[in-house]
Amino acid sequence: MKATPPMAFGSIIRRASLASSSYPSGPSKKTREDGVSLVQGASRGIGLQFVKALLERNDEGHVIATCRKPDESKGLLDLKHEFTERLDILHLDLTVESTIEASANAIREKYNALNLLINASGILSIPKVLQPETSLNKVEKSSLMLAYEVNAVGPILVMKHMWPLLKAGGGFGTERDVAVVANLSARVGSIGDNRLGGWHSYRSSKAALNQLTKTVSVEFARKKDPIICILLHPGTVDTDLSKPFQRNVPDGKLFTKEFSAQKLLSIIDRAKISDNGKFFAWDGQEIPW
Repeated sequence: MKATPPMAFGSIIRRASLASSSYPSGPSKKTREDGVSLVQGASRGIGLQFVKALLERNDEGHVIATCRKPDESKGLLDLKHEFTERLDILHLDLTVESTIEASANAIREKYNALNLLINASGILSIPKVLQPETSLNKVEKSSLMLAYEVNAVGPILVMKHMWPLLKAGGGFGTERDVAVVANLSARVGSIGDNRLGGWHSYRSSKAALNQLTKTVSVEFARKKDPIICILLHPGTVDTDLSKPFQRNVPDGKLFTKEFSAQKLLSIIDRAKISDNGKFFAWDGQEIPW
């Protein structure tokens, strides 16, 4: 029997408000039996494609999309118009922890649980602010700190605040036994696979994300929480992030957002407890640390 429909979030887009009550210890009557997924970094690119794919794959699952400027994401607004009852959009800025906490509280108010968290945000270059380094003498503290803040620190703080919701949800309403945290990493974050050097800020920030995710996965296993954490390399995807660097991509290795998201969702769907703490490429192959 389906759970009682949750109360409305209010307007199509709202600023998540803080709530003072404590997190539930398990699914309540508000928890959807058809699964609740959160995509962080959903305004464009592969994050937006994850939202679209999750909504289109069945008629029941609910999706929460978060981003820094939801009012400016035409893609999300279009999806909200199409999936009014199944898509919620929240403001979340990875660099402001209070917005992460506010989003977690808003999700608790409506759903009381999560079954899937995809951290899709990432930065590689920003004109006149951040560029992939080609030599040690181009490394700057500001670039390192910005890359770490967005690519590593932000996602781990999202995990911290969504943890009680994931623990409450587990695999409830899905075909999995556990909830899944899927953090988008990159092959260049692999230390063992680093043969070219360069891109100091991006490489090291993704390596930090890998270590943080692995560390959390150990804690979840030790506490027997019904959650696993995996890291995913999407390949080189035709998005704004990769556009300045696509000319050197071999033929057949520049993937569409649709192809990459479908491959990664297949890995997530098949994820099992023994996959906890592993690092997978888009084709399901494990990547060395």
